[in-house]
Amino acid sequence: MSLLDWSILVFTLLFIVGYGLWKTKGSKNVRDYVLGGKEANWGTVGLSVMATQASAITFLSTPGQAYHDGMGFVQFYFGLPLAMLVIILVFIPLYDRLQVETAYEFLEKRFNGETRTLTALLFLVQRGLSAGITIFAPAIILSAVLGWPLKLLVVIIGGLVIVYTVSGGTKAVNVTQKQQMFVIMGGMFVAFYMIVSGLPADVNFSKALTIAEQSGKLDVLDFSLDPNNRYTFWSGITGGFFLALSYFGTDQSQVQRYLSGKSKRESQLGLVFNGILKIPMQFFILGVGVMVFVFFQFNANPIHFNPAAQKAMEAPEYIAQYESLKTSLSKIQTERATWQINYLNALEDHKTEAANKANLILKDFQKQEKDLRSQTKTLLKKADPTIAENDKDYVFIYYILHYLPKGLIGLLLAVILSAAMSSTASELNALGTITSIDLYRRFAPASKDQGHYLKMTKWFTFGWGVIAICIASVANLFENLIQLVNIIGSIFYGNVLGIFLLAFFFKYIKGKAVFYGAIITQILVILSFYLDLMSYLWLNVLGCVLVVVCAHVLSVFLKEKQTAP
Repeated sequence: MSLLDWSILVFTLLFIVGYGLWKTKGSKNVRDYVLGGKEANWGTVGLSVMATQASAITFLSTPGQAYHDGMGFVQFYFGLPLAMLVIILVFIPLYDRLQVETAYEFLEKRFNGETRTLTALLFLVQRGLSAGITIFAPAIILSAVLGWPLKLLVVIIGGLVIVYTVSGGTKAVNVTQKQQMFVIMGGMFVAFYMIVSGLPADVNFSKALTIAEQSGKLDVLDFSLDPNNRYTFWSGITGGFFLALSYFGTDQSQVQRYLSGKSKRESQLGLVFNGILKIPMQFFILGVGVMVFVFFQFNANPIHFNPAAQKAMEAPEYIAQYESLKTSLSKIQTERATWQINYLNALEDHKTEAANKANLILKDFQKQEKDLRSQTKTLLKKADPTIAENDKDYVFIYYILHYLPKGLIGLLLAVILSAAMSSTASELNALGTITSIDLYRRFAPASKDQGHYLKMTKWFTFGWGVIAICIASVANLFENLIQLVNIIGSIFYGNVLGIFLLAFFFKYIKGKAVFYGAIITQILVILSFYLDLMSYLWLNVLGCVLVVVCAHVLSVFLKEKQTAP
């Protein structure tokens, strides 16, 4: 990176952190610390909700996902607007009426302390893991760029987030996330423009879309009924709905964002803002990945995007085969660029026969390239089995580092790091809050004052930051980072959502039935995931339905008396 890139990167990050520290004053008590003084307007709430979900993983993995698999991933979000409507009409009014500080506080009022504790622990497990992954993602980038040790970068990034999150609490998170979202979206628009501008002179945006369509990258809707097919219209509208409803309605990292709103109306408007813009935003980010794919139809790209994988295959015993694979790919890329132009020209001149011939040749190139990349993964297994075969998360960063001009590299790296900081800050903020309020405060001596609990909340936030750093230090790419985060969530979210739905709509179901039903459900969901019985999105539906059914069955055998709030 150039001095200009470094300057832009460092200035952007330090400005965000410094601004957050400057704008947030010392909190008077725990409620002020965890709810940000209830000062956020609907715009701040909406941007904070979006920034919490839009981690570095979003801006690393999503373009790579689109590069390989096209726009179909957007179906994952089809259930989100409906989920927002339910939360606006049911969840927020209830949270507001009960004046809760955490989502799980409501469950003790409705059921019992055991159910509150269980759901809090489920949250801590899945969100603690996710926090580590959101730190791990940008560390990968800088490790590839700078050649610095991955673990050192994990400590640096995690420590930077800890500084302002512990200091300012929810208010600091909200304030910094506004700045981060402006940096993020501004940077992505710049990246999109630069990608399209970098195409051959006679390939405009319309022709770029034609190439993407020819390659199957614009196939958005899949109405398949196969439960093992991850991204379909049906899995998005059902499993995606349950996942979004649980994430935004019961996950404290999100609930805490809109509980900080000035009023119920401001919180509701913030979620309306998120519901309207979320799908277009994800569509745009996927579109960036598709345009990267089109760009690489005319420009060289590696046979494996992970620099560590490239280095491993350059070992003396593997380099001959590796170079042969690279040479074959280079030949395909050169010939493909010519035939892409031939295909576009034939379409423009309405030469159907020539266009069909070019299309068949391009399809054959796609098949050949897929085979070469498969051979590369096999070679990588031999060279270094510890390196993940998947390179989806390196696609976008490869483009940034090799094809953007000076200055813009620093900006795009700032985008990714800003996203990481915003999401991680929300997670640490929520983890510290839940540990302090839902666990520690319930069992601590009653004689402790507000100052003590405020201090402990900050220490818990710091502690979770350290834990997240430790998790990030041992993390791996898995299949794809964004999928990994969603898989972790799907294992737990359905169960938690079911507990909340029981609380909202089944007043005759009492605490013990819910508590034991939730334990049974969690075991069965984990078992279903382990046996790979269905696509992970359907785990959200399974968990939700199972806990409702189990609670009803158990309620027949358990005799309880309880008054619902």
